Amino acid sequence: MATNMAEIGVAPQREREALDSVVIRFAGDSGDGMQLTGTQFTQSTALMGNDLATFPDFPAEIRAPAGTTFGVSAFQINFASYDIQTPGDDPDVLVAMNPAALKVHLRDVPKGGTLVINTDAFTPRNITRAGYDANPLEDGTLDNYVVITVEMNKLTNAAVADCGVSSKEATRAKNFWALGLMCWMYDRDRQPTIDWVNQRFAKVSHIASANIAALNAGHAYGETVELPSGAGAYKVARADVRPGTYRAVTGTEAIAWGLVTGAHKAGLPLFLGSYPITPASALLHTLTNLKQYGVTTFQAEDEIAAVCSAIGASYSGSIGVTSSSGPGVALKTEAIGLALVTELPLVIVNSQRGGPSTGLPTKTEQSDLNQAVFGRNADTPLPVVASATAGDCFETAIEAVRLAVTYMTPVILLTDGYLANAAEPWEIPDVDEIPDFKVAFRTDPEGFHPYLRNEETLARNWAIPGTPGLMHRIGGIEKDYDTGHISYDSDNHHRMTKVRAAKIDGIARDIPEQAVATGEDHGRLAVVGWGSTFGAINQAVKRCRSDGVDVSHIHIRHIWPLPTNLGELLARFDRVMVPEMNNGQLVHLLRSRYLVDAESVTQISGQPFKVSTLDQEIRKRVEG
Repeated sequence: MATNMAEIGVAPQREREALDSVVIRFAGDSGDGMQLTGTQFTQSTALMGNDLATFPDFPAEIRAPAGTTFGVSAFQINFASYDIQTPGDDPDVLVAMNPAALKVHLRDVPKGGTLVINTDAFTPRNITRAGYDANPLEDGTLDNYVVITVEMNKLTNAAVADCGVSSKEATRAKNFWALGLMCWMYDRDRQPTIDWVNQRFAKVSHIASANIAALNAGHAYGETVELPSGAGAYKVARADVRPGTYRAVTGTEAIAWGLVTGAHKAGLPLFLGSYPITPASALLHTLTNLKQYGVTTFQAEDEIAAVCSAIGASYSGSIGVTSSSGPGVALKTEAIGLALVTELPLVIVNSQRGGPSTGLPTKTEQSDLNQAVFGRNADTPLPVVASATAGDCFETAIEAVRLAVTYMTPVILLTDGYLANAAEPWEIPDVDEIPDFKVAFRTDPEGFHPYLRNEETLARNWAIPGTPGLMHRIGGIEKDYDTGHISYDSDNHHRMTKVRAAKIDGIARDIPEQAVATGEDHGRLAVVGWGSTFGAINQAVKRCRSDGVDVSHIHIRHIWPLPTNLGELLARFDRVMVPEMNNGQLVHLLRSRYLVDAESVTQISGQPFKVSTLDQEIRKRVEG
């Protein structure tokens, strides 16, 4: 006789609907743990074998008044059974922990999307603080959405009642309750989160027990509750990726590992001199935990001390690195010029953010290209490299170190707030397959002076202070080309300025020719990008090409010097479109360099481009 599962108290297994992709956005007060919730969901998703991309979105205020729109923190994840390159345009699901989160993010949810709402937070005071005139749960605001209303605070408190936590600690676990519900709805494994909680809160076992109890309670709620029409249980199949060992990685982690790998390939210790600034601080934190790999980190008292300490480290035989964002790089500018005139290797990592000045400190932007290429006094050319994706940050960090030590020059590595915090699956490379570029220090005193140059690279020789017979002096005052002594001679200064420029220009012979990322090397339209716009441009171009649109994608890694064939490549296209998260900086560079009539598409909102936005811009130019 068949068993009636309901009679024995077991919920029947629901049929899961198969989806190709899902975009979920967790949003709440900055104290609600949305970044942690999103990160744990991401880890579970990565282990499930889906392709994914994330976008953490932080408030600028360290602690805005609770319940206000100024303090809303969000985390968006796009996961799929196929290759994806962006965190998604609009969320299919918005988890709103309070009215302010709903107020800020509802406009991004398409009609028919799903809202998971913590009704316990919708008190008259919180509704007013969020800027609502009436309760949006009752006035028809949400009529066009699938709404799942949950008393999260109440259910969380009930779930953790036996864990020995305070009332405040109990309520704080509601983010794990929400995580549990999302894990059930989208068939995510809870065990990775449980393992993380037990490790993270090993010394406060009652907190660990409460978070796990809340996680399990949210999951059980999904199993047993009757969800509204339009909401249910779903599954997203594993992505078809090539075999290999993968892990989820953020841009910050990839840069840190790339710098360490680059230093290893150069045979040098790594020194980071840095000063905290959003969003660059995470690189200091990450490298500090890698001391066992020959890394020394120093948190200086200000930006100038940070960069000068890195220059000193390079002078003494390390690879000096300094990190900051646009305002901090501005403060480092004079010292960067010192590194250039002394011709010492130095890597400057600029995690770009909204500006100018303090601007939008937690939002992303690409507005430091002009600063990187031109932003120093006098003639001070230096190489500029830009990362395209979180995983690409590993390769560009190695490239920055290689250029710095090969050509004895400072190098700027451009990332941004989106890349620094975004995560994606990354195939762990075989480090042994990465070519070495070992540094050969000068040890022979015969005929030595510090500005003797390699005939091919024009790099001066590098001698470690204290090497017998190689005593020398370098500094910011101009040096004589033939002796290395201080020189005020006008003809010598002209010669030294030209040779320093020729050295940087010569790097163009040592970088790959510009390739086409997607499409043909000629045609109606080339979409040219750099940095973190890669994913949105690439997906938009692929979408248009699948409809027969004649468009190609070119993405520039080496911003300066530019690849030798770039001008000739651009000339093969009828039109050139350049999307940038600034007011058109690469456009000006391409126009001045190649006299190409490049068209600018700008977005300066602090948010990454949407694929749909670029799709429309492409079709308008090719079809319209």
